[in-house]
Amino acid sequence: MTDTAPRRRGRPSRTQSADAPAARDRILAAAREEFSERGYDKTSVRGIAKTAGVDSALVHHYFGTKEQVFEAAVEVAFSPASLKVRDVVLEGPLDEVGERMTRLIFGLWENPVTRTPLLAIVRSAVNNETAAAVFRRLVAAQLMRRIAGRLDVPDAELRTELAAAQLVGVAMMRYVIKIEPVASADPEQIIARIAPVVQRHLTGP
Repeated sequence: MTDTAPRRRGRPSRTQSADAPAARDRILAAAREEFSERGYDKTSVRGIAKTAGVDSALVHHYFGTKEQVFEAAVEVAFSPASLKVRDVVLEGPLDEVGERMTRLIFGLWENPVTRTPLLAIVRSAVNNETAAAVFRRLVAAQLMRRIAGRLDVPDAELRTELAAAQLVGVAMMRYVIKIEPVASADPEQIIARIAPVVQRHLTGP
């Protein structure tokens, strides 16, 4: 006999559950796309589900709230950064840390795989406090604290945040607002000009 009992609200169908982890990956990809194009406020769980081709109940099943979907979707941008902070930024002479940090950040922006979630983060965090809180949490936990811990100065956290502000500001102009000639300048030219400023923030007098 065919089971015709209705599904309980909030639970995915057997077909969708069996499609994991492919469905989960589609949801994350759809979320990055939606948040990147629309920002946090204009993105909905239903819209993410529609783009991913799944039931919205499956989005809630895997991730919970929209905030949790957002954090999971954009964390992919910080995973490679987190892995490289120790190897690329921290393991080396302090008088070159500004260039290493600058190359790391602009390398993430230049990579199409990590650029989409970064766009989602920036566009969402500018206009929404919930998204901004997620951004601060990810940045603080995976990047800033580690770099600040390497600096043997009393105002290490302030220095690191000022360096990050320098990099985020240039990234905003280049990749989000796309102001010329910054938007089309050669990345090496930008790194050459910005890295000394970042270095001064981190280790200067």
